[in-house]
Amino acid sequence: MLDIADATLTEAGLEPRGTGRLLLIACGALAREILDLKRLNGWDHIDLTCLPAKLHLYPEKITEAVSAAVTKHRAQYDRIFVVYADCGTGGQLWDKCKELGVEMIEGPHCYSFFEGNARFAETAETEITAFYLTDFLVRQFDAFVWRPMGFDRHPELIGMMFGNYERLIYQAQTDDPALDQAARAAAERLGLAYERRFTGYGDLAHALTRFAKTPGNPA
Repeated sequence: MLDIADATLTEAGLEPRGTGRLLLIACGALAREILDLKRLNGWDHIDLTCLPAKLHLYPEKITEAVSAAVTKHRAQYDRIFVVYADCGTGGQLWDKCKELGVEMIEGPHCYSFFEGNARFAETAETEITAFYLTDFLVRQFDAFVWRPMGFDRHPELIGMMFGNYERLIYQAQTDDPALDQAARAAAERLGLAYERRFTGYGDLAHALTRFAKTPGNPA
């Protein structure tokens, strides 16, 4: 399996390997999960490229970046699937994908499709005071939460920004005691109650399976 550092996925993303007839254009925060699913299912006809995960700090840039990636790669592949949810683009990414004629995963964000979009919608009102982390965000907590919000320099901001939150919910894609411990520590740093919820790959697995089994593909 391809091994790549989280810091690289955050800053640079992942270039396609030039293999397979179908391409996934994904967020770098999903690279490990997608590579695991490719390996487990033998999806050798699917290639993967990832945009830098740090785009989530600037959601207004996601739509343009995805559009550029589709334009760059579409001539080399039979079909393209965009593995981003709306991710704070206010529907712009969905509209752009329709305009470009490419599919994308459903859901408002990765927390929803990991949980399962239907279940997440059912619990949204009761979990309005919850703050979510995934495996990737646990590993990159400092890079995506602690430093961007200025808590390393101004810890007094924690109460201001998280005063209305009650729980940190760690949506675990894997059973990893080290990640569980790191997520629990993140909750303590933010002054939140801790809950671990094993989601696995959720709707991500279902969406990629459908894409992999499109007519004419060997999956």
